[in-house]
Amino acid sequence: MPPIEALTFGGGDVANPNKAKGTQWESDVRDYLNAALGLVDEYGKFLDPFDAHNVRRPAQEGSADVGDVHAVPFVLECKNVKRASVPTFLRQAEVEARHAGFPYGVAVVKVPRLNVRRGKVYAGIRTWTRVRLSLGMSSRAFADRYAFTASLRGLDTGKWYMTTELEDFRLLLADTRALRHSV
Repeated sequence: MPPIEALTFGGGDVANPNKAKGTQWESDVRDYLNAALGLVDEYGKFLDPFDAHNVRRPAQEGSADVGDVHAVPFVLECKNVKRASVPTFLRQAEVEARHAGFPYGVAVVKVPRLNVRRGKVYAGIRTWTRVRLSLGMSSRAFADRYAFTASLRGLDTGKWYMTTELEDFRLLLADTRALRHSV
């Protein structure tokens, strides 16, 4: 049994402060998206606890990691790190999306000292293109509507990615869900 100082009532692990920071960031992202999408009341309680669109932090089961936050149809790999390794985070997000049975994986990285809505959301070029095509939008219209900027490093397209803020990703998430719901 760990010493009493290492225990918290929320189940967090104070003995590993980096893990605690990461867990807090995952919870912040989940809570922001639920509130911004109107899925919770003023107390943070789900309006419909059984709604599949509620943004959740899944329990990790077995050896196949299924991502940090599920926001149907996206798996979000949340990172609270000093130095972002975006291509690595994106590979991890895409693998975890496959494990979870979701079509899209993105990375959400905390920006120090800024509100959660200013967190950076990174999408690989392939994911960005697949989402864009599912919405039937041109590259320019998609980038403009969701405030995406490109990072094109070198000739290896596997290292190219698109970036937006969590606040703009919320709109993309809502639009993607609206399209899927109307079909």
